[in-house]
Amino acid sequence: MKIKSVLISQVKPAGESSPYFDLEKKHKIKIDFMPFIHVQGADAKDVRIQKIDFSQFTAVIFTSRNAIDHFFRLAEEMRFAVPDSMKYVCQSETIALYLQRYIVYRKRKIYFGEKEAEDMIPLFKKNPDEKYLLPTSDILNQDIPDALNKAGINWTRAILFSTVSSDIASKISNIDDYDALVFFSPSGIKSLFDNYPDFKQNETIIGTFGVSTKQTAEEAGLKVEFFAPTKESPSMAKALDDFLD
Repeated sequence: MKIKSVLISQVKPAGESSPYFDLEKKHKIKIDFMPFIHVQGADAKDVRIQKIDFSQFTAVIFTSRNAIDHFFRLAEEMRFAVPDSMKYVCQSETIALYLQRYIVYRKRKIYFGEKEAEDMIPLFKKNPDEKYLLPTSDILNQDIPDALNKAGINWTRAILFSTVSSDIASKISNIDDYDALVFFSPSGIKSLFDNYPDFKQNETIIGTFGVSTKQTAEEAGLKVEFFAPTKESPSMAKALDDFLD
C-alpha cells in the first residue's frame, strides 16, 4: 500500500529543521505529531507512603531530567532544604548540566558517566559509603538497578513521577485514518490500546524505536514493519525514510 499519512507519537519538533519535515516534502506525505503519553508527578503523600525521607540520603542518582525536576519539586513541597553537601551522580553530562536549573553547579559535588548505566559504576566506587537515593518514574529499565547492585552501593528507589496515557481518542476519533503509526516507548503502545481498546492493525503500518518498544508491540499482537535504531537506520526518521523508499 502507498503511505499517505503518518502519526508520530511525540510532540511536534520546534523550528523547521526536523528531518520529518524533509520527509513530508520528499515523499509527498502528511506527518502529524501527537504525544501518546505524559508525565504525572507524585505528591508528598505518595513519597511518605513509600517511607522515603530525603534527609536520610547523602547522594542522589539522576538518570533523566524528569527525575531532577520532580526531586526538587517535591523537596520544595516537603520543605526539605537540599544541603550543599549533597552529592549528585548523573548518567550523562547532559543530565548533569540540567542541574544548573536548581543548584549552583560549580559549587556542588557532581559526577557523571558517558551515557549507559554501567558508565556510573566507577563513580560509585569513588564514593562507596554514601546513602544513594534513586528518583525514578514508575517504569525503570532493569539495566539501572543491575548497575547499582553491581557497584555494591547502598541505594533506595523513590517513585516520584509516573508515565501515563494521554487522552488521544478525544482528539483523534479514528486512528485508522493514518496509514502508519510510530511509537517510541512501551508506554506508547499501552496508550494506543487504552485509547482504542478495539484497535485492529489490519493494513496499518507500525514503526517502533528501541528493543523494548518493538517487543511490547509484538506481544500486543502488532506486526512491526520498520524499526530503529539499527546500523543502517540509527534514527526513526532514517528508518521511516528507508521504509518509504
